[in-house]
Amino acid sequence: AGDLSLMNRIPLLLALLILGCNREVAREPAAIPDLIELRTPLPNAIVQSPLTLEGRARGPWFFEASFPVYLINADGDTIAVVPAQADGEWMTKAFVPFKVTLTFTPPASQTGTLILAKDNPSGLPEHAAELRVPIRFR
Repeated sequence: AGDLSLMNRIPLLLALLILGCNREVAREPAAIPDLIELRTPLPNAIVQSPLTLEGRARGPWFFEASFPVYLINADGDTIAVVPAQADGEWMTKAFVPFKVTLTFTPPASQTGTLILAKDNPSGLPEHAAELRVPIRFR
């Protein structure tokens, strides 16, 4: 076999590191199966303001026809929060479409997370749920 000294492995290690850091846009929507699906943007998409989200969620994900959507930067700071509104009858167990637009000032960080939180007016942890979707800022 070849010489496997550290100096001969550096190019291979660099190539593996670069490939490992590649955040490719997902081809499938982010979802919690049978509860909520975010069709756009896809995970790891490059986004800018205004950012429109489209998807569908089961009726129980909503309360009074809405649920909160948060956009946080890489440090975990909230840079936008807005309610997503049901586009149709929300008092059902069926999927209900939603669409919401977030307007925000681009953060210094290159990455962030969209958080689609199940509306939980009781505050009880057993009723809490959220879909977290990684995104990248333009």
